[in-house]
Amino acid sequence: MKMAGPWIVTFLYGLLGATLVQADLRPPAVLNLGPVVIKEHLTQALKNHDATAILHELPLLSAMRDRSGSVPVLDSLMRSFLRYIIWMKVTSANILQLAVQPSTYDQELVIRIPLDMVAGLNTPLVKTMVQFQMNTEIQALVRVEKSKSGPTRLNLGDCSSSSNTLRLSLLNKLSFMVNSLANNVMNVLVPALPQMVKNHLCPVIQQAFDDMYNGFLRLATAPIALSPGALDFGLLSPAIQDNNIVFNLEAKLLDSQARVTKWFNSSVASQMETTPNGAPFSLLMRQDLVNAIVDTLVPKEELVILLRFLIPEVARQLQADIKEINAEAANKLGPSQMVKIATYSGPQIVLNEDGATAAQNIILEVFPTNADVRPFFSLGIEANYEARFFTEGDRLMINFSNISIERIKLMISDIKLFNPETMKGTLTKILEYTLLPNVNGKLRTGIPMAMVRALGYEKSLWSVNKGALKLTPAFS
Repeated sequence: MKMAGPWIVTFLYGLLGATLVQADLRPPAVLNLGPVVIKEHLTQALKNHDATAILHELPLLSAMRDRSGSVPVLDSLMRSFLRYIIWMKVTSANILQLAVQPSTYDQELVIRIPLDMVAGLNTPLVKTMVQFQMNTEIQALVRVEKSKSGPTRLNLGDCSSSSNTLRLSLLNKLSFMVNSLANNVMNVLVPALPQMVKNHLCPVIQQAFDDMYNGFLRLATAPIALSPGALDFGLLSPAIQDNNIVFNLEAKLLDSQARVTKWFNSSVASQMETTPNGAPFSLLMRQDLVNAIVDTLVPKEELVILLRFLIPEVARQLQADIKEINAEAANKLGPSQMVKIATYSGPQIVLNEDGATAAQNIILEVFPTNADVRPFFSLGIEANYEARFFTEGDRLMINFSNISIERIKLMISDIKLFNPETMKGTLTKILEYTLLPNVNGKLRTGIPMAMVRALGYEKSLWSVNKGALKLTPAFS
């Protein structure tokens, strides 16, 4: 076994060399949140802060009085018709569908929040309430802001409402005098309402955005339980790409004692693709991170198999293969003939657009009986798999199939030198019956991915990109 070690290690580094160079070009993981998710969660945050109640409490009368005091020409006009208003209030208010749009500036996002309100006033001139509709829009900008004292984060600013987006219309036509009064009211509200909305609603929008952002950040950095240990994410940097919010993430693998065993970091937060085909969100994990997760779930180990008891037909085939090499050695194979399979790591996955494959380097030794300490021979083998990633419930599942042998090297032979290719078919069957079920057995519980449900989706889909694994919601 020790004699084979350097060959296996050298071979393993050769296999992974090109992959490791590519892996450093982008963050270990990227959570990409599209405009659909942003709209849904900001809308919910506004509901949580009871933003419509703020609109119901807008001080319309006092705003009109303040406006008249600042414009002397309007002062006498205001006094003449304000005395006819007994009561004035917003009677209904709705926040319509938000719009999330890219800005003309880099690292900036535009959020538009349309408002639909109905206001009413009472006057002694008429017994019924005079109603008019008010439509306006608040616009806010989201930017990436770097702080000298704290981490880079996304902040909402430049929250405002413009009179250009304001539309007022009288809902019920009454007498000439009442209609004239209502028109005067609306004329004064046109310049007063935007500032009123900004002063009262923008602070609530700011709080709602902060809640949404912090919620996204908690979701992006929530640890994922593994068995053993956990996968822990941290924020490298937030970013805005088109109309998406992007979290570039670092990753740490922890053991069962919460000690860091591997740390994946990157100083280069290169832009990765936005959520594909308008998908609400995507999570991308870099290939080396995926391999580290598999390594944690499928650690290196040694399997010992009594071949004749486990798969007798393969044991007979192996004996026939050995007989072709050395008949005397074949006759020494007893009922407890033994095979040892030692792995040096978990399967090393390569991700490409046309699918995923994996290679695992092992040493396979054949012993005449379980009492022997010296093997007939030792082989260094590169075993290849087809890899499949899929979802069951809220778990990422990994399954390997179609095991094959790519390369075999004779390391030690106690029977005579021979070409191990002659027994390739038999060795493949041994790995198919032993190593493949063992690897898949360790992966059968899957990896919990609570993010999908936390973002409001029931199903998810895993797909393979070149050098990355991608999670997106699935729609049935």
